[in-house]
Amino acid sequence: MTTSPDVLYRPFSIKSLELKNRIVMAPMTRNMAPEGVPGPMQATYYRRRAQGGVGLILSEGTVIDRPVSRNEPAIPFFHGDAALAGWGEVVKAVHAAGGRMGPQLWHTGSTRGQSGWEPEGEVESPSGLIAPGKPRGRAMSENDIADTIAAFARAAADAQQLGFDTIEIHGAHGYLIDQFFWAGTNQREDRYGGATIGARARMAGEVVSAIRAAVGPDFPIILRVSQWKQQDYAARLATSPEEMTQWLAPLVEAGVDVLHCSQRRFWEPEFPEIDGEHGLNFAGWAKKLTGAATISVGSVGLSGEFIAAFGGEASKPSGLDGLIARMEREEFDLIAVGRALIANPGWASQVLHGQNDDLKGFHASDLAVLA
Repeated sequence: MTTSPDVLYRPFSIKSLELKNRIVMAPMTRNMAPEGVPGPMQATYYRRRAQGGVGLILSEGTVIDRPVSRNEPAIPFFHGDAALAGWGEVVKAVHAAGGRMGPQLWHTGSTRGQSGWEPEGEVESPSGLIAPGKPRGRAMSENDIADTIAAFARAAADAQQLGFDTIEIHGAHGYLIDQFFWAGTNQREDRYGGATIGARARMAGEVVSAIRAAVGPDFPIILRVSQWKQQDYAARLATSPEEMTQWLAPLVEAGVDVLHCSQRRFWEPEFPEIDGEHGLNFAGWAKKLTGAATISVGSVGLSGEFIAAFGGEASKPSGLDGLIARMEREEFDLIAVGRALIANPGWASQVLHGQNDDLKGFHASDLAVLA
């Protein structure tokens, strides 16, 4: 079995997006944009990863133009003149360093942030729930939903106008769009609810369709999805390939080009009862079932997974043999790297040149600095 990292450095293209390699910087909340405006610190932070060889950078989550759409005080906006001007400087810096970039667009729904900060105003979600049986905030009206869909589309159009190469919609981890997917938080009886995951995906499908109309046919759209939620790590939206198809295939038909399939540990099989303990992971099944390109992610290059890391547990660099084997089999198309890139801005270049002994582990204290 080959252990050469060369497969990670094969070019990849989809529509107007051309990447020099298969390495993606995963979106990671940094909560360091005062008043929601990114500045020189963010431009330097993302530029360093582009200089370090990352093919595609996906920004931290940036909130759309909707009241109470963030759950921490310094999450950046992707609306308003000041914030958009700041993002324009960020993408210029990344391009100057030879990278490609897309903002991740999100609405955090009724979730709470880790700091305990409370926003001014009432949070919103499909049914006024933060988790099954746990009320928080208010249920969205159909007008609220329509305004939210329009805000996603405006943000995507602004990203295209600013020169970004793609956009990612955050539909995972228990935030707003994912709360529509999840039966436990979507108890609606109108057209945005339903007994099946396919029915509950209507809101996400309308977001995708609105964005596709706003950006045209050639601008790539990425959608991040997950089974797990921050509210319930064991949650599963799709318990079979049939349910996964019902969930994801209509979203690809609506205009999604790439599915970014989030797992806590990328090497874990999605349906081991079907193809065994070494079977396809989430991204592998999503690609097989929909035909879309996929990004896999989850504790890449580190010994420990991120939930434990945020609780203070350190992680050491780990080997990539399992990742390389999966990519050689073309199980998925791209791999997203998170915490390893916080600790090592040059991770992509270091791995390419065999400088693994120089890689640093990740410590929770690394999150306190944007460098």
